[in-house]
This record gives sequence, C-alpha cells and structure tokens, in this order.
Amino acid sequence: MPRKPSNLVYGVDDIPPLRILLVLAIQHIFFLTAGLITAALIAREIGGTPELVQSIVCMSMIAGGIATILQALNKGPVGSGYLCTEGIDPTFVSCSILAGLTGGISMILGMTVFSGLLECLISRGINRMRILFPPEVTGVVLTMVGLNIVPVMISNFFGISGKEDAVQPANLFVAAATLAGMVGTNVWSKGKLRFYSVIIGMAVGYLAAYLLGVLKASDLERISQSPLLSFPDLSHIGWSFSPLLLVPFISATIASSLKAVATFTMCQKINDSEWKRPDLNNIQRGMLADGLASVFGGLLGGMGQSLYAGSVGLSAATGTTSRIVAFVTGGMFITLAFLPKMAAVFSIMPKPVMGGALVFMVSFMVISGIQIMTSRMMDVRKTFVVGISLMFGISADIFPGLYRNFHPLLEPFFSSSLAVTTLLAISLNLLFRIGIARREVLELEPGVDSSQTIFAFMENQGAAWGARGEVIQKAKMALNEFFESASHLGIAEGKIVAEVFFDEFNLNITIRYQGTPVEFSDVLLEGEALLDDENAFINLSFRIIQQYADRVESEEKDGQCRVLLHFDH
Repeated sequence: MPRKPSNLVYGVDDIPPLRILLVLAIQHIFFLTAGLITAALIAREIGGTPELVQSIVCMSMIAGGIATILQALNKGPVGSGYLCTEGIDPTFVSCSILAGLTGGISMILGMTVFSGLLECLISRGINRMRILFPPEVTGVVLTMVGLNIVPVMISNFFGISGKEDAVQPANLFVAAATLAGMVGTNVWSKGKLRFYSVIIGMAVGYLAAYLLGVLKASDLERISQSPLLSFPDLSHIGWSFSPLLLVPFISATIASSLKAVATFTMCQKINDSEWKRPDLNNIQRGMLADGLASVFGGLLGGMGQSLYAGSVGLSAATGTTSRIVAFVTGGMFITLAFLPKMAAVFSIMPKPVMGGALVFMVSFMVISGIQIMTSRMMDVRKTFVVGISLMFGISADIFPGLYRNFHPLLEPFFSSSLAVTTLLAISLNLLFRIGIARREVLELEPGVDSSQTIFAFMENQGAAWGARGEVIQKAKMALNEFFESASHLGIAEGKIVAEVFFDEFNLNITIRYQGTPVEFSDVLLEGEALLDDENAFINLSFRIIQQYADRVESEEKDGQCRVLLHFDH
C-alpha cells in the first residue's frame, strides 16, 4: 500500500473540497491549452483554414478530456489511477506535418490511430521489456522531457519568436511577476493557499500584462465576440494510411512510450514516500490508456494525445495528486470544446505568462528525473548512459540542423532532442550491459578474509548492477554477520562460498559450506530464556541476519550446508 508523502496535502485517494477541486482543475486546463497551440501549428503548416484549425482544436480538447478521465481510472485493465492529464504532445509534430503534407488531414488522423494502436500493443509486453528502461534510462528521458520544453519556455518567458528578437522589458516584467507569484505563494504561503499558487501567479501575470500593454483590448474583444455555445464541425474527419510513414510514426511512438514509462514512474514516486521500484502492472494499464488516447484523438478528428508530464509537476508543486482532480479537469476540458467564449479566456494567454508558468512546472519535472536516475547506485557504465544521452540530446536543440543530412530512414530518430536522448539511452543501456555478470561468486576463508572483503565485493557488484544502495547495504551487513558468526563459532570447516545473483527485482545470496547446519527461528528469546540458552549467541546473531534479509532459508544435505538470503529489490 503506497504511503502518502508528507509534502502532499491531498494524496491520490483523497477527495479535496469542491472549491479546491475547481481551482486545481482550472490550473491544469491552463497548461493543457498550451498543447492546443501545437494542434493549430500542425493544421496551419499543412495549409488548413481557420475553420479547420478551430475544428481540430475542439475535437482535440474532447479527446484529451476523455483520455484524462480514462487515465485516472484505478480499477480494471485501463488507467493508471493517477492525476496525469492527456494533451497534445510535441513529439508527434514533425511526423504529423509530414503526414499532412503527404496525404492531408485524413493521413494525419489515420497515422495517429496507428500510433495509438502501436502503443497499446507495446503496453501488453511492457513486463517483458523492463530491461529497456532501468531507472537511469527512465530518469534521463524524464529529465529530457523537461529540458525539451526549455526552448519553448524561454521564448515564451521573454516574449520572443526567434533568436534575433529583442527582449522587451514589459514582457520580462510580466513573466517575472507571474513566476514570482507562483514561487512566492508556493514557498512562503501558509495553509491551503499553496493550492492556488499557479492560478494566483497567472492572475498576477494577466493583470501585469494588461497594465503594461502586453495584453491588448483587441485580445479581450475576442472573448466578447466568441459565441456562447457551438458544436465543432466534423466534416474534416476521414482516415488514410501510408506504409512510407511507418518509420517516423514508429520512432515517435517509441519515444512517447518511453516518456510514458518515465512519467508513470514519476507519478508512483511522488505518491509513495517508500517508493522502491516501478510498478510495471500499473505502467501497463497506464500505457494502454495512453495508447487509447491517441486512438480517440484520431477517430474523433483531433490530434494524437499523450501524457502531459507537466501536470505531474504541477500536482507535485501544489501538493495535490488526487485522481478526482483528473475527473473534474477532463470534464471541464470537454465542456470548453462546446463553449468558445470560455475557451477564448485561455486562448488569449500572453506568452510571458505561459513562460513563467512553464519555468515553475519544469523545475519539478527535471528534479524528479534526476532523483529517479540517482535512485540506483551509479557506476561508470550508467554515468556514460546518462551523460552521453543528455549531451547529444541537447545538441539537437543547440544545432537544429545538425542531423538533417542523415539517411531518410534514420532522420526521424534524430528529429528532436527527446528522440535523440531516447535512442541513445536505450542503445547505450543495452550496449553497456555486455560484460556485466548477474551472478558472481565470493569465496571467504575464516581467519584470513575480513569484513572489508565482503564490503568491497558487494559495493562493486551493486554499482555494476545498478542496485539500490539500501538493498546492497542490508545484503553486505547480513553476509558479514553470517561470516563473522561462522568464523568465531567454528561452524564452518574450510571456505565459505557465497554465490550472489541479481535481477531488477531480487537479490539472492546463496551461502554454501561444510560443517554444522544452522537453524533460523522466528521465536525471539528474551530475559532468562536468552541467558539459559547455550546457543544464545548463535540465535542472536542469526536473528540479526533475519532483520536484514526479507527471507532466510537453510538446509543441510550430506554434510553440505546451504543458507539462502533473499532481498526484495
């Protein structure tokens, strides 16, 4: 049972008051509307009319709302049960534009459905593919998901469109005021005011933008001119498919799927103070919902949907991860698709306001990625996986045309910093696994070897395997306790052989020796019973071993003694 961290006021199973629910849902919708810019961008790039843009945006909102509700389900085969909203992801921008230029909007919708079905298929085998996403891979991908937003974040924060644009003081002041409102409320506020940190910051930003002329009267007129109620136009809906687009959409789907693994891992971590390892069954259900989100997007005439990792950062920042917030957010997002006047309030958000909010949100995402990366012992192999993946991933943003002349079949894998990082992290992880033995043997000779031999062996192997530090600590203390007891009591004749086996979920130490068998009892002797027992020292020592290990077994056959120490990983 997950244990709610102390920094969360409302955990995933809690139900906040109605007023808090509504405000938190509005904050999530503010972030989701940023993804609608991506839908408009794709539609315009393929020559879409304003009416087509509006229809695609509205249908994308409906698909996103349905997917967000589906993702929050915690019973049945679909849904992670977490507050993790679904929106339009930049990962699919390049391949969607390519599909649109190849076969129009129907090609985008058809390939989007294909991408969603592919992720659904990947989710079914996620338990067998856990070798592809150890913590250093999921952590580096999640970190890059946050860093991937930085170019958009900075351009919005300073209110610029390109490198040659000059920064206007008014834009900088609006962004700084927005960020200050969010950070100040989050850090120094008392009580439940922290829940409203994002909306307070945005309100400060809107006000500053209006007073400084960044938000103009013509923008406000857009609200008054929008109809109160309208139904989206569905005439653009149609589907087509092209085998020539398989490679770019498969590569984008793989990158999005790995990002989903990292995002669900982040969800699990921030909702459980005793988090140890990713829950693959939960990730499987969440990925299935994420894949169905894109299927819905394509079928309804909108863009593909993907996990909006920023919502996880937002929920961590506000201290509320209740899944009820997801249900309210999804319902409100669907409603906005039929209420253009309300949607216009979000559509006129000044760029500096969005930029300030993104700085606030990305800070939590990047730090969570780093924490996941470092949740395992880092050796030189993992250092290279993380370092090389990050550096070359960032290069795609620093030098946008760096990978432009690659072979057409390879170009999709280098289309963005996230794609480069994902490809390198997976490839290097598999490459550096070569030569790592998952089973090692340590021979110990009583009276000759010391505790330092055990400590050095276990620490070196733990780093090579990427094991959790606390598990290695327990294992080396348990093995050392057995070795010292066996040495002092003379129960072993000759060498003691310890065979250590590791996988992602288990660490087993099988100890073999010739000599006197030992028995591990669950009965703890106390007081006079302990003093009267001639084997009191042996029982106490082995009782200590049982406190370190999650399971202990012992047996003896033909003078060959065997002790198994099992540790959950």
